[in-house]
Amino acid sequence: MLQRIQDQKEAVGTTVINLHEILYGLYKYAKPIGDVLLLPVLKYAKQDAVLSSKLESDVEKQGSAIRRTDAMIAAICINNDALLCTFDSKHFRPLSRQGLKLFT
Repeated sequence: MLQRIQDQKEAVGTTVINLHEILYGLYKYAKPIGDVLLLPVLKYAKQDAVLSSKLESDVEKQGSAIRRTDAMIAAICINNDALLCTFDSKHFRPLSRQGLKLFT
């Protein structure tokens, strides 16, 4: 997947939520942080809080569940018109109806 991302010749970044998850794993397993901190970061803002809470609520009303952090990540991507690249697309695929674009 990394090669496909590089072939797109688009800007690559991460969300502040994903940055936390990545750094936590690196600290936990005593791995070097390296270039992770050089990535551009999309922040979590008020409009993302509004959208993520609606996404989470809508999914629950449909009888499913979504992790709160996944709803937050999806909202950041939707509000920034950014593609989401993930190895766990099953959690995010249902949100494509709300405007989430997945890199597949």
